[in-house]
Amino acid sequence: MQQCAWTGRNGVLDRRELWYRCANLIALLGVVPAANTVRSFRFATDDLPEPQRASALLGLRERGLLPLEPLPGFAVHASISKLFFPGIGILSGTLSGLRQGGTRQTQGADDELFFAVNLTGRSTASQGQRELSFGEGQALLLSGADGFFGVLRPTPVRFLGLRLPRRLLAPLARGLDDSTMRVIPAATEPLRLLTGYISVIADNRDGIPTETASTVAAHLHELVALSLGATRELIAAAAGSLRAARLYAIKNDIVGRLGDSDLTLTAVAARHRVTPRYVHKLFEVSDTTYTRFVLVQRLDLACRMLRNPRHSARSISSIAYDVGFGDLSYFNRTFRRRYGATPSDIRNEVARHV
Repeated sequence: MQQCAWTGRNGVLDRRELWYRCANLIALLGVVPAANTVRSFRFATDDLPEPQRASALLGLRERGLLPLEPLPGFAVHASISKLFFPGIGILSGTLSGLRQGGTRQTQGADDELFFAVNLTGRSTASQGQRELSFGEGQALLLSGADGFFGVLRPTPVRFLGLRLPRRLLAPLARGLDDSTMRVIPAATEPLRLLTGYISVIADNRDGIPTETASTVAAHLHELVALSLGATRELIAAAAGSLRAARLYAIKNDIVGRLGDSDLTLTAVAARHRVTPRYVHKLFEVSDTTYTRFVLVQRLDLACRMLRNPRHSARSISSIAYDVGFGDLSYFNRTFRRRYGATPSDIRNEVARHV
């Protein structure tokens, strides 16, 4: 962490105040997004001494930057990212020893809805006299109109949180008021698609182009509504969002299994509970094919490994096999066609600049 330089009274600033101001600056500045990408920032307590984490987070909460409050007697940890789409905000990461939400300053208007998902771990939501626990893969909807609330995360939880206006979700979800403070099962298919979709978006280090932000936001609104309870009319209206979410999930699955020898269309379709023909149609919409996508991802991964000095002692053939190629001559031929150079050319180029 880069040192911050301030002076306080008489030119002296104690360590506690220094870390407090550094933490505020991090949250205010966040991550500067690339040009023409969705606005975002990240914050983590990892670089703060443990005794200073609680006070730093309280300071951020008081400024309305992060709705987090330390829980007495628990170790505090936060590592989060925040994305700002039109009409919806996404908070994701890991929390421990913290209470999320629950103050007039951070809750905002009564029109706000909060959709909380536990990817791992267990949390407890409280609002008024009601208290509800939800676990791994489960979700629930909270409404600012029902009064102040809090989500307690005393032990480590990996989570997703969406904040969106009621006026945008109400036309999509019937009986919205009946959906609040009700656990949505982990097996709910639209919820699984929603979490997979958001996870890919949140992990995208290149940023989301602003020209696609409204489309992504519309997909998220429809997937939240479907998670709360799908009607036949909504399923028909949200067909595009379902296709987009499934394609994101399938692509993410493929990228995570490039080295698998059984990365077949049939196996991928079975994991996502769709037919191979449906997977073909999804890739056709994105102007490619399943086979082409897998090939490009494997070649790109091999190229990154060849450029990485950490893999300089490994043979080209072992890298090719690790990324899923079973035929070395096919690997060399397709690699040269894509990059206009052989794998050896890439490796020698890197060696010359080391």
